[in-house]
Amino acid sequence: MTSHITTHVLDAVSGLPAAGVAVSLWRVRTDSAERMADATTDADGRVKDLGPQVLEPGTYRVTFATGDYFADRGVATFYPSITIDFSVEAGRDHYHVPCLLSPFAYSTYRGS
Repeated sequence: MTSHITTHVLDAVSGLPAAGVAVSLWRVRTDSAERMADATTDADGRVKDLGPQVLEPGTYRVTFATGDYFADRGVATFYPSITIDFSVEAGRDHYHVPCLLSPFAYSTYRGS
């Protein structure tokens, strides 16, 4: 079964899925952040089970360890990590947070 949060990371330089990217999920509060889960992208650049199946409404954060990913490939990067904050609403059952990355740029959107 798919968890409440999933992601798909693609490497725009190679044109391939970004396998082996460490990803973490955080619950963000006004004065702190609580780490909830850790995972690593699979051979297809996906994490299908990041965190619990149910999340309370609020602000969450997904962090991608892009510096380590590019360092493992001998590529310099401007971003040691990419952090994406997003809101979870009551009644929504799934959030897909994809990331398209390169050493000097990235993009994301609300996936389906």
